[in-house]
Amino acid sequence: MEIRKPNIVELENILKLSPQALFEGTLGGVRPTDEKMKQLVEPLLGKGCYYLIATEEDELMGWILIGSSKDQFTDEIIGFIYELYVLQDFRGKGISKHLMKNAIEHLESEGYSEIRLGVFAENHAVQLYKQMGFSERNITMSLLVNR
Repeated sequence: MEIRKPNIVELENILKLSPQALFEGTLGGVRPTDEKMKQLVEPLLGKGCYYLIATEEDELMGWILIGSSKDQFTDEIIGFIYELYVLQDFRGKGISKHLMKNAIEHLESEGYSEIRLGVFAENHAVQLYKQMGFSERNITMSLLVNR
């Protein structure tokens, strides 16, 4: 398995698959359009965030989107993992862990002393993040009301 930055064709493929990745990551709570994904991802790429991809024999298996973010309370610039996704056919093979380790190494080498990410509480990836040393920092709660 190779982990590296994508070429232009691979990046276009990721952007086509990103709506499904967000749909699954939000446990079906969000079904974004291609246009909405562009609105979410393009500003991140524009500010220096980048993808790392896992491939084998040039076949895309998964990706991770990393970069920086600003803490809303302290204005500290931190490393941030925006997205992690492994294609269905490649799940259960440790690819997420390889992508995470590589992303952490990249962010550490860029000088970030802290790395954060956001995840839906019921997402099975929570267990992976805990195994990798992440801990809960803040909790967002929701109340659905009848309208």
